Amino acid sequence: MRVRETASSICVDGIFLALGGAQFVRAVAFMNKSKLPLPSSGPDHLHYKAILELDESELARRRALLELGDDDLARLAELRPFAERHTDAVVDEFYQLLLALPESKAFLNDNALVTRLKGTQRAYFLGLFTGRCDLDYVEDRLRVGVAHEKIGIRPKIYLGAYRRYLHLLLKYLSVDFADADFVHQAFASIQKMVYFDMSIAIDTYFAAHLETITRQQAAIRELSTPVTQVHDRVLLLPLVGEIDQPRATQVMDRVLAAVAAESALVVIIDIAGVPVVDTRVANHLLKTTAAARYLGARTILSGISPSVSQSMVALGVDLSSMVTVGRLKDGIDLAFKMLGRERPSA
Repeated sequence: MRVRETASSICVDGIFLALGGAQFVRAVAFMNKSKLPLPSSGPDHLHYKAILELDESELARRRALLELGDDDLARLAELRPFAERHTDAVVDEFYQLLLALPESKAFLNDNALVTRLKGTQRAYFLGLFTGRCDLDYVEDRLRVGVAHEKIGIRPKIYLGAYRRYLHLLLKYLSVDFADADFVHQAFASIQKMVYFDMSIAIDTYFAAHLETITRQQAAIRELSTPVTQVHDRVLLLPLVGEIDQPRATQVMDRVLAAVAAESALVVIIDIAGVPVVDTRVANHLLKTTAAARYLGARTILSGISPSVSQSMVALGVDLSSMVTVGRLKDGIDLAFKMLGRERPSA
């Protein structure tokens, strides 16, 4: 799963670099249609700056790994006039590539949109030739990585787009400068700066993606542990899927909280949707049952299938201290008997 959000115009340049063909069309179309908050208005990039520990010392380490020295930055600053001469051509050639694709033609027929995208792209391109590689520069590039993850742009697309970018830069360097040694040095400095950008954007992408996955897993666990009240002082917890340690802890927490909140006397735990019940899962269920008992609630375990029953016997799983029934319906009937009530008619 992926959370899809829009990216702001300040990030469009970076996002655009990562797009090609259909991915470009879908992402920008989504940006224009969506009315969601823009990432640049929030602290996202600063959040990941802290996570990646991007301080002065880390910046120095990254530069050292890429051999991006002050001489390279000075050379890039000297190349600024070169970049300014060819900015429009580089951007136009890149768009020509996109406009040659059928899926792009249908979308990029809005001249105002194309003009805006080209403008932000030019700004990003010229940013490579500022001669800066400080923390402010890093924050600009962090926004790119965050935006990529938010709209689902994968690193392979980002890398492919930068390859095209470097190809165009080498082409124009070779046209403008006859000195092959200078072209080699200039292109080497550009490569180092581009790789620096890529390292920041990709690290940010993966950090953001990991957080997205973690949030989604937490949401899934929340949704897959629903404690509902089926009748006065009777609770039902239907479990579906595997039960690992984090989820087992959540099951116990949710059950105990619901028992206390509803003054429940009976809790039905239905495991018809749990594919495997081994000794580990059984221990979790026994602990939950014991904890609920301390709060005055009895527990009924329902939904044990024949195959699960056989595997439990083979594994030596002991649930003799728990009340068990085969079907959820039987569990509900038993709950009413425990309370001395008759089950309401449907």
